Amino acid sequence: MCESVPVNENWEQRVTAAWATFDDYPEERAADFRAVIDALVAELPADSPLGPFEQACAWDSTGHSDKAAPLYREALARGLSGYKGRRAKIQLSSSLRNIGQAEEGVKLLTPELDGPSDELDDAVRACLALCLSSLGRDREGLSLVLGALAPHLPRYQRSMANYARALVDPDD
Repeated sequence: MCESVPVNENWEQRVTAAWATFDDYPEERAADFRAVIDALVAELPADSPLGPFEQACAWDSTGHSDKAAPLYREALARGLSGYKGRRAKIQLSSSLRNIGQAEEGVKLLTPELDGPSDELDDAVRACLALCLSSLGRDREGLSLVLGALAPHLPRYQRSMANYARALVDPDD
């Protein structure tokens, strides 16, 4: 559910079901998948932030970051927040990187490092690392990735976390 907008639970289930079929659409049928999403979006109120968000996801997932980015921006401008808002920021940052605007992606995601923690934390760090790498800031990106990976390792968590910090702060 989108925390910022009440939505029919049945609608959310149908959107989830549509996304579950995504792999059934080969590249040459990408427009067919987007049409499924567009039909669901047409059921929403015209000012719903969920519409442009779902459409952005569909464009993005079918290889069109250039068409997705403005839709993510629109969804956020309409008030998309909470979990889906955070997803929109991650995905917008990725799209921005793909279209040569990695600096904007860094600006969008950096505040998310200090936001409330959730299951998307590692995705924030991974996407931010890619944006940083696109800007030639590989050490910062590697630091983020190692820092995200460290808690998942069966051993060496402390060492990897220390190495991650040392990449960006050698005096640490």
